[in-house]
Amino acid sequence: MADLFAGFEPAAPPDDTLSADAPLADRLRPRRLDEVVGQEHLTGPEGAIGRMVAAGRLSSMILWGPPGTGKTTIARLLADAVGLRFAPISAVFSGVADLKKAFAEARDHARAGKRTLLFVDEIHRFNRAQQDGFLPYVENGTVTLVGATTENPSFELNAALLSRAQVLILHRLDRAALEKLLDRAEAEMGRPLPLTPAARDALVASADGDGRFLLNQAETLFSVAIGEPLDPAGLSAFLQRRVAVYDKDREGHYNLISALHKSVRGSDPQAALYYLARMLTAGEEPLYALRRLTRMAIEDIGVADPQALTQCIAAKDAYELLGSPEGELAIVQACLYLATAPKSNASYMAMKGAWQAARETGSLMPPANILNAPTKLMKQVGYGKGYEYDHDAAEAFSGANYWPEGMTPQRFYEPTGRGYEKRVAERLAWWDERRRENNP
Repeated sequence: MADLFAGFEPAAPPDDTLSADAPLADRLRPRRLDEVVGQEHLTGPEGAIGRMVAAGRLSSMILWGPPGTGKTTIARLLADAVGLRFAPISAVFSGVADLKKAFAEARDHARAGKRTLLFVDEIHRFNRAQQDGFLPYVENGTVTLVGATTENPSFELNAALLSRAQVLILHRLDRAALEKLLDRAEAEMGRPLPLTPAARDALVASADGDGRFLLNQAETLFSVAIGEPLDPAGLSAFLQRRVAVYDKDREGHYNLISALHKSVRGSDPQAALYYLARMLTAGEEPLYALRRLTRMAIEDIGVADPQALTQCIAAKDAYELLGSPEGELAIVQACLYLATAPKSNASYMAMKGAWQAARETGSLMPPANILNAPTKLMKQVGYGKGYEYDHDAAEAFSGANYWPEGMTPQRFYEPTGRGYEKRVAERLAWWDERRRENNP
């Protein structure tokens, strides 16, 4: 049978020397698991992968991590380490027919005594029905599935598939791991990068944890003749600026807005401004950020500083008037105002309690004294009887009962002692005392 995956196989086996024309990242691809950098929590002796390799038996797994962190490399080395046939397939270019052929080939190899590691790159791109198609072949051992994804498996993969595969999280490469990759690149090329120490640091920072990106940038630097080492400004002019990883309909979007919200709630204006900058510089719609800030003003500040909501609405108007980039300053001002304002979720909690009470009490009639009586009949049956006009009472407060008959008065709103709510709490306490005096 023809090999379905012939097009995916490397030009040479992993332990052969690649040609000098091969990309630098391919020439530096690890040959053993202990050469993989930045993922020692998985590949080390005490890591999940290290333990499986030591036992000589793999379970199906999902490798979840950012781009350029070694998912494909680890999968290929796993197959070599335990003697499995490596069969890669990409969810971007494959469909049901390709999967059927892959499973058929795996069965044929199994009959010949060779088990298969099926590596599915970007497995989250298969739809739910296609993901279900993996289940019987994983369960009966036709394949050991290793899926790779940059997206949160909890959101993108079927629960049934997740229950049959272990999710292993790969970390974004830290500075030490990226520095090690540059050291290997310089050893491979036989010369140092044409960079000052500060520019080298800037190059590492620009990679944003992506080892493949870093090596590609290093290869670009090695490919041209540069007289004097570049400083950070020269490096920035020479290399294109890296675009931040931020898919507005994916997990990165929700992670950053969550971080912004919690930083505002936690009264940390510096962190809040950082996450706001992360969102806007990565291409987030400014009006979305303003909508979320407005929600924070209502949920986390409320009556403790009623100006918080006003600031957000004013920031929206200013942004729409000024446009970008000047309008972003109005968003920054609103963000800083919220982060430094006194905090209270009393309004938010009051809403939840009131909504629950409304659902539980159904259609109880308000007391007759506060019902309007526009007709004679309504007056005759008692609508409006006994109503006290508060402005005619001392301190403009009658202390009348406003709750339905048979319903005990509730307390939904409990103001804090922070900001403007401190004054509100004092006022409510005075009114409560007057009510008790009027309704002994």
